[in-house]
Amino acid sequence: MFFAPTLRTARFAPRAYDRAFERFVADAFSTVQRSPLVEQDDKSWTLSIDVPGLSREDLTIGIEGAVVRIESKAEAKRQLKAAYELPQDIDVSASDARLENGVLTLKLGKQVPVSQVSQLQIN
Repeated sequence: MFFAPTLRTARFAPRAYDRAFERFVADAFSTVQRSPLVEQDDKSWTLSIDVPGLSREDLTIGIEGAVVRIESKAEAKRQLKAAYELPQDIDVSASDARLENGVLTLKLGKQVPVSQVSQLQIN
């Protein structure tokens, strides 16, 4: 990766651009894991998310279609709000969640698409 020095003048780069570049560099070199570890097999996805300092009672998990939302309650020691979209709808009845040693593991079942094909008679 190659970084070129940038000029910091109001005429060359507005302050909003300057902050955007700083956020980009901070996120690129941050050691905090922002995206979950995702594993996939034929029937499910497994997401592993680090949530140190949060208990089972502090977290809520919502599933709507192909989106899973994880939020901490307002009175929790640490605040967390994240949403992840998967490529296929999630089967809630085949899903479960576990919290062990500060790692939230979600096993999300893949919903089998139901065929809506109808046969048409030829006259």
